[in-house]
Amino acid sequence: MDPVRPLYRFKANVKEAKPFEASAALLQNLESELRATVRGEVRFDAGAKALYASDASNYRQVPLGAVVPVDVEDLVNTVRVCREQDVPFLTRGGGTSQNGQCVNVAVVADTSQYVNRVVSVDTDARTAIVEPGVICDQLRDAAEQYGLTFAPDPATHSRCTLGGMIANNSCGAHSVMAGKTMENVESLEIVTYDGARFWVGPTSDEELGRIIEEGGRRGEIYRELRDLRDTYADHIRAGFPGIKRRVSGFNLDQLLPENGFNVARALVGTEGTCAITLRAKVRLVQSPSCRVLLVLGFDDIFAAADAVPHFTRFSPIAIEGLDRAIIRGLQARGLKQKEIALLPGGDGWVVLEFGADSVADALRQANTAAAYFREGLGGDRVTALVVDKKDQQQAIWSIRETGASAVALSNDPSRPDPIVGWEDAAVDPLRLGDYLREFQALVDTFGYETCLYGHFGDGCVHARITFDIRSAEGVRTWRAFLREAAQLVVKFGGSLSGEHGDGQAKAEFLPIMYGPELMRAMETFKAIWDPANRLNPGKVVNAYRADENLRMGPVYKPVRLTTKLTFSSPEGDGLQRAVERCIGMGKCRSLDGGTMCPSFRATREERFSTRGRAHLFWEMLQGDLITDGWNSTEVKEALDTCLACKGCKSDCPTHTDMASYKAEFLSHYYERHRRPRQAWMMGRIGQWAPLAARLPWLVNFATSFGPLASLSKRVAGVALKRPIPAFSSRPFRSMAASKKRIAERRAGTRARRVILWVDTFNDHFTPDIAQAATEVLAALGYEVVLPRKRLCCGRPLYDFGLVDQARELLREVIHEFADDIRQGTPLVGLEPGCLSVFKDELLKQLPAEPLAKQLAQQTYMFSDFVSAVDFAWPTLDADVVLHGHCHQKALFDMKRETALLDRIGVRWTLLDTGCCGMAGSFGFNEEHYDLSMKIGEEKLFPLLRATASETFVVTNGFSCREQIEHGVNRTTLHIAQLLQRALNQRQVV
Repeated sequence: MDPVRPLYRFKANVKEAKPFEASAALLQNLESELRATVRGEVRFDAGAKALYASDASNYRQVPLGAVVPVDVEDLVNTVRVCREQDVPFLTRGGGTSQNGQCVNVAVVADTSQYVNRVVSVDTDARTAIVEPGVICDQLRDAAEQYGLTFAPDPATHSRCTLGGMIANNSCGAHSVMAGKTMENVESLEIVTYDGARFWVGPTSDEELGRIIEEGGRRGEIYRELRDLRDTYADHIRAGFPGIKRRVSGFNLDQLLPENGFNVARALVGTEGTCAITLRAKVRLVQSPSCRVLLVLGFDDIFAAADAVPHFTRFSPIAIEGLDRAIIRGLQARGLKQKEIALLPGGDGWVVLEFGADSVADALRQANTAAAYFREGLGGDRVTALVVDKKDQQQAIWSIRETGASAVALSNDPSRPDPIVGWEDAAVDPLRLGDYLREFQALVDTFGYETCLYGHFGDGCVHARITFDIRSAEGVRTWRAFLREAAQLVVKFGGSLSGEHGDGQAKAEFLPIMYGPELMRAMETFKAIWDPANRLNPGKVVNAYRADENLRMGPVYKPVRLTTKLTFSSPEGDGLQRAVERCIGMGKCRSLDGGTMCPSFRATREERFSTRGRAHLFWEMLQGDLITDGWNSTEVKEALDTCLACKGCKSDCPTHTDMASYKAEFLSHYYERHRRPRQAWMMGRIGQWAPLAARLPWLVNFATSFGPLASLSKRVAGVALKRPIPAFSSRPFRSMAASKKRIAERRAGTRARRVILWVDTFNDHFTPDIAQAATEVLAALGYEVVLPRKRLCCGRPLYDFGLVDQARELLREVIHEFADDIRQGTPLVGLEPGCLSVFKDELLKQLPAEPLAKQLAQQTYMFSDFVSAVDFAWPTLDADVVLHGHCHQKALFDMKRETALLDRIGVRWTLLDTGCCGMAGSFGFNEEHYDLSMKIGEEKLFPLLRATASETFVVTNGFSCREQIEHGVNRTTLHIAQLLQRALNQRQVV
């Protein structure tokens, strides 16, 4: 018997799928062969295994190792080595699957980093050829240039890959317009585990005969597929639910003559268990250039579901439902308040999207439907809101796309978290209301709570349910629920999965849906393609039980650690609970929009994403795979490229706070390891800068003059290419002390008191900014005062884990400001990074100090404070581009800053940029310089180079200004300086 293709034995309904067991010798030989063959990266270390052990599901399986192929040929060679070594293999894209498809005891090939080209777009044929690692939005952006789009768009469209969408038969909000991924696949180039490589697609009888006659492995596969079709055709026709969202099981119906023996579409949805996709030819459809939303409010979600037949009569391109539970969850956490305020009255909502070539036509469709629902369906019981503004449309969609993730942790620690586990069943849309009533009754019977939302136009419903899978009794109850839920779906002629596939979560219950004959047919289909059972084994057919391989099942033991920062939230306390915030949905892997994870965007490295780092933390705390705790080199290396931009604190739906986790980890790591020399130069700049400022000319000479500058940089660990900022000839505090008053009050006004927080950078390097702020505040009628002594917030200390020292500095701040805090005196600052300490780290450092909480409430960004003042601003005739500092965007936002620009009458543009790449000391580090500049080149630098030279570049962060002036040689202004110009111009006039 050929050892590569052992005889396949049917195991219908067998529940004893076992993970592959590899000896140390086999793993060593496998790794050696892969390194000798693959041009990409081969990773068998504990860190790599930890990264790919989990996805967005409840499951965890440690892989044998990971490969990052550089192109399609590299991927094929990876499969060949795995075949020669007889080990399981799994391809992975964005890793956002929710049913366990993306994890296995196998060699995992990550195609997302390099195998991600849109090969071609054929506008005449309306098709595109793509590689499996292409992100859905990348393809859509490429198609939009020609007025086309790829219709399937899961909520993870900004990071899920086409290979994953093909594997799972993904759908999305717009499937009512053009169907699932299956209907949008024309052909596939595939390779089988045993090495056969060819294109598949629809096959005429003549072509089928020719392929079989040619013989070889391809001919054998086609012959066996034909025999399968002929044997089971009647069973398939009778047993496959006739609904649009039938995603569970294999697409055996695509082998039927009436469907053109379409082998490509038969492989869609097989979840990597049958063949590996190398390239895909996909269908593109016209993209409506103008879109308008109609949001309808109903008494409850059931009444909303009853109305599906009424929705479809108006031919919207999306029909999405949402219940009150998600809204309540967001409100309880203070999230999406402005977005929720847009919704019309009700306790259940449906969003209809209309598309057309003109706004007028789309509005006409929406208004016609709105009138019908207001007057013809329920009268006062249905509310309607037409939304034509793009920003409001995006706000409403954001509720739908991120709401469930945002409430993924229970804010009652005594209650289980709402999790995936029965996520996406689908029924006939015309029976949706009745199904939901019975489903809710079933949920109530088991004592669970849920939120319901989904693609109502196709009858697909998502549910996050409070399953207890952390106790043995809870798992038994969960299994009983799953069986009854499966039976209920079958009762309504539905599919266990309507979008996310089966993986491990649903596979055990597929016999309830299909019966023994069709399950045998699916097992045969798997055996035809993968007789060795080496492609993603244990998924879909011959699968693991739903309660095996649980990531946080009964054996999961949360770890209670003593930490230096306090990790506390309504969802629970402690670092372990904080790390659990990451549920794997991977928004941190999005390439466009937001601030989060600049290092991932520049490298596409999973370990440099928030999710990747969170998974490493999780494994470190469990101690199974990463065993050296706070000494972990895997965690340390992943955190080295974290810019602590705090983007994840705001952009991540679950607010995973990696900057704080990094500071905490480094504080422990450096207890046993030597801190880098940058810690003394950059980390303690707040302590030594006042000393250096006594002889600024000498320091500037040492850091700027030829060989001496190079020596200074080497000693300090600063990149040779990076200029060191020059000290001002005189600090701002010294300038202010030489005056009787910091600034003159406006004549005829009674000045109010405000504390100006002058940080290290604006004191010693850019005192002109502090002076500008002083003049502006005085003009607005404020008495500007400085602390009696020089204080420091300790912002740079966190980058090197100097948490204890930072805490002492904050204690000193609280002591010095105690009277002012009690009196309610505002503290106004100029540097976003420093101000973020008072909004964030202060509360983690001194959680029991009431004055700390009060100071956080009384702390304002300069622009935020000034924008709230009733003042008749003079206008400034100028063009302005605005770049937001990461901490400002994460903790303050940019809305009041842009409101100020409106008030002074400038023509402004807020640049759609993430992090500049400098991030405090990060970009000065010799090891980070290239990455820092690469991040800047991603968006910021090109946008600034395209800006007219006379346009003012405004940014408030010292690091941002340094990066811009170094990267594109543009002079920058702080918002205080721009306002100062407006005031001075009026005085001149």
